[in-house]
Amino acid sequence: MIDAYEDPGEPDCRGSARYLWWLVTQQAGRSALGSLISAVWMVLLAATPYLLSRAVDEGLAPGDYAALIAWTGVLAGVHVFNAWLSIMRHRTMTRVRMDALFRTIKVLVGQSVRLGAALPRRIGTGEVVTIGVGDVHTISSCLTVIGPGFGAIVAYFAVAVLLVSVSVPIAVVVLLGMPAIAVLVGPLLGRLQGTETEYRERQGVLTARIADLSGGLRVLNGLGGKGLVADAFHRDSQRLRAQGYRVGAVTSWVQALGVGLPTLFLAVVTWLAARLAAQGAITVGELVSVYGYVAVLVRPMAFVVEMVYQVSRGIVAARRVVRFLRLEPMPDTGTLDAPAEPAALHDPESGVRVLPGRLTALAAALPADATAVVDRLGRYVPSAATWGDVPLSEIALPQLRARVLVADHEADLFAGTLRELIAGHAGPDGLDEAAITRAVHTAVAEDIVRGLPDGLDTPIDAQGRNLSGGQRQRVRLVRALLADPEVLLAIEPTSALDAHTEARVAERLHAGRRGRTTVVTTTSPLLLDQADTVHFLVDGKVAATGTHRELMNSEPGYRALVARDENAEELAK
Repeated sequence: MIDAYEDPGEPDCRGSARYLWWLVTQQAGRSALGSLISAVWMVLLAATPYLLSRAVDEGLAPGDYAALIAWTGVLAGVHVFNAWLSIMRHRTMTRVRMDALFRTIKVLVGQSVRLGAALPRRIGTGEVVTIGVGDVHTISSCLTVIGPGFGAIVAYFAVAVLLVSVSVPIAVVVLLGMPAIAVLVGPLLGRLQGTETEYRERQGVLTARIADLSGGLRVLNGLGGKGLVADAFHRDSQRLRAQGYRVGAVTSWVQALGVGLPTLFLAVVTWLAARLAAQGAITVGELVSVYGYVAVLVRPMAFVVEMVYQVSRGIVAARRVVRFLRLEPMPDTGTLDAPAEPAALHDPESGVRVLPGRLTALAAALPADATAVVDRLGRYVPSAATWGDVPLSEIALPQLRARVLVADHEADLFAGTLRELIAGHAGPDGLDEAAITRAVHTAVAEDIVRGLPDGLDTPIDAQGRNLSGGQRQRVRLVRALLADPEVLLAIEPTSALDAHTEARVAERLHAGRRGRTTVVTTTSPLLLDQADTVHFLVDGKVAATGTHRELMNSEPGYRALVARDENAEELAK
């Protein structure tokens, strides 16, 4: 099975079926062993009627008890051996499943790291959650039926060969049975793929909505929109449930046919064998063997139907995984050097110009407009933005990332001690205590450190679940300040703080970043009052530029937005 640190290999993303085949070939020896064990297991199951017929014809019918005991002993030995084979088959296919599961997880995690900041811009949260929670398990589970399915096909043809020695007509009927079942079940499997694909898509949308609700419930309550969103979620969940019923209806027919058709097939062959026995064409022992062969075939044929059903579901799941693996990060075609000296950042699309060494604020009627400007200035989306006289798209990305940092107020917080959490890429030993103390002071986070049992060495849960919302936001700010970038682009760095704490953060941020370029998106008058320059954005464009006090006196729209006047809502529309 794949090791936790082993390279999972390069997945085949040319199609969902090719991806499943890649998972098989990555563990070809184990897959072949599982198929071989399954084939022997199935064939020995089919050999039971043959041994039983020999015991009847050679021991029971002529009264030869020695032969009867011998054949009975062989039959018992075969059953004991087959029981051991069944255990080994299960173990081997479980290892196949676990390898496929962890290999898929590793390639997905590797792709997530490769996409980096482009990940949330290329695929929704709900899609990622659905892939991680459901699709990887569906893919791995579908591989466990391939071994038994292969063994079932081998056993099917082995029984057909054995039946030739008994009766050619019966053998022909048996050989035609599986294609007939495939013809009957095939259309249902095609329909299942379609309904399950639609179900998975709806599930991804609903999961994304759950994530949005969990993150914005407090805001929704404040705006009075909780009921409206709840009604929309209820309608979507009802549609998902209805689609689930449609998937269940098709699935129930597939599973019912998987059991019912082989049983009906058993009845037809048994009736034909009984007629041949009555006519004297076959012996009683051969009649018993025919019945046994066909009775044993019910299980292999059910395995074949189950294999096709599970592989069909696996293809649907693999299709989503392959679609995710095909995503590409933002291309880096830059070859030029970044400006050697501090230079202005300019976003022609909005008209925002950020002068070096100053604290610049972006106040937008729609917060998404200010965030879009930051994304362009940080080169997280294609744009015509420039740094000095050099287009950002032409600067080598490593240079840009080393000097320009975008600090999102919802950035992930990984589990670890607080010291490890704020040290970031530098590591817990890469920063001196003086730098940490300065950053903690600037972010007004001293109370967080004092309030924790072991201070900076206190373990913090993933996403800072053992911290309050305001504490998490200040911890993120500490981490950004410790990185000490030449240009810091901070999205809503104080939105979760109370007014007293926010005022102290604004004062200390202005002083702590003096001489460094800092951009904040905010509509807080406490932070705006500390900014050297404020750009007021309307519909994503700069409507006015000045200091906070100048704009308060000269721009009614800005005053309505910042002072939280009732007209601000109309302005946002």
